Amino acid sequence: MAISIFFFVLLFTTVLARTTPDNNSRTKILDISSSIQKTFNAFSVESLKQEESTISPSSSSSLLSLQLHSRIAVRGTTHRDYNSLTLARLERDSARVKSLQTKVDLVVQGIAKSDLKPEETEFEAEKIEGPIISGTSQGSGEYFSRIGIGHPPSQVYMVLDTGSDVNWIQCAPCADCYQQADPIFEPTSSSSFTPLSCETQQCKSLDVSECRNDTCLYEVSYGDGSYTVGDFVTESITFGGENAVENVAIGCGHNNEGLFVGAAGLLGLGGGTLSFPSQINATSFSYCLVDRDSDSTSTLEFNGVTSPSAVTARLISNPKLDTFYYLDLTGISVAGNAISVSPLVFKVNDNGDGGVIIDSGTAVTRLVTDVYNTLRDEFVKGTRHLPSTNGVALFDTCYDLKSMKSVEVPTVSFHFSNGKELPLPAKNYLIPVDSVGTFCFAFAPTSSSLSIIGNVQQQGTRVSFDLANSLIGFSPNKC
Repeated sequence: MAISIFFFVLLFTTVLARTTPDNNSRTKILDISSSIQKTFNAFSVESLKQEESTISPSSSSSLLSLQLHSRIAVRGTTHRDYNSLTLARLERDSARVKSLQTKVDLVVQGIAKSDLKPEETEFEAEKIEGPIISGTSQGSGEYFSRIGIGHPPSQVYMVLDTGSDVNWIQCAPCADCYQQADPIFEPTSSSSFTPLSCETQQCKSLDVSECRNDTCLYEVSYGDGSYTVGDFVTESITFGGENAVENVAIGCGHNNEGLFVGAAGLLGLGGGTLSFPSQINATSFSYCLVDRDSDSTSTLEFNGVTSPSAVTARLISNPKLDTFYYLDLTGISVAGNAISVSPLVFKVNDNGDGGVIIDSGTAVTRLVTDVYNTLRDEFVKGTRHLPSTNGVALFDTCYDLKSMKSVEVPTVSFHFSNGKELPLPAKNYLIPVDSVGTFCFAFAPTSSSLSIIGNVQQQGTRVSFDLANSLIGFSPNKC
């Protein structure tokens, strides 16, 4: 009898272990004290000296690697407290999301570059009316790298942006240039500076261009009214003063407007033909976004290998728009339980609308309203033990955690069509918005059909874009 009971208990325990979700996958611990301390650290970070970046050691000569810095490490901050810093970030983020959606809307409406007439765009500082919207927005750049432009290379900080294709830099002479940390690039000082003619494929690949004296002029305008206009050229781009990539098509902007926060220009990492990865025929690239409130650095790497332990998902092609990176997201779970939404809300429509993109420039993940509401409600059910407080800006679910050192919260995970799951660290979805203990659920609704996985959710994870195999990989703690 005792033996029978023993085997029954053993069988019951085995079945329970197989059917009951691991408690570690259902909840995460958020270190409140550490998170609040980081809000103070943001004001003690000293701006980086403008030194040449270094090349990371590599056994592969094809691997390009450069340092990746948070915006606050490059520029510091003029804000007096963390709450005002947060509000400024969220304001920039809202403009960024509007810009991304505007670009999709133009595609959905069938406005292609072949439909544009030259007279629709004025290449003059006082009047910029180009209807094409690129993938960034005023002041949205949150991550920078130091890159050499020209020969000999002039070292400058560039914003990194997976939502844009056209690379550009402010150039002398400046008819209208915003303030940047480094001296304005002087084309006459570079022996590798070469204007592109109007008949080149690079010029023809621009969304908005004009021909003057057989010289290609470009324009990129953004959803908030900022823009860059100038000559389209090829230049040498150097990493760490050693690894140079020649003949990269880049905009030399003489008329530039916008608050790009000290950066000299932008390095486009999108999927279009003019992006930097496309121009160097990169088979892959990856980045790890470090804490935005620290002076920690990581790397942006080209032609590396995705970690075998990475959580992978398919990259989906949008035939109407090749700039953005679409993920094959099929669901989201809270505490191990899938939220009740139709998988169709994550799909790209035949007209190019909808879908889920991953973006380095957007901070807070945006989900279509019905999905967000369901996710939020499930999260709230799992946090009834936490004291709630008023919402902050675009966050409607916030908590007063000042009396706690740590809290247990339900795990939020992304699920993909191949059955893989990506559980997020608690600090990537419950974030401080001030230094006195107010934490908010770092997701937000969008009235559009485009969902965006932002950089708050990506922090601390190496995100690998395997372009050759149309895969994306997530490797936690691989910075």
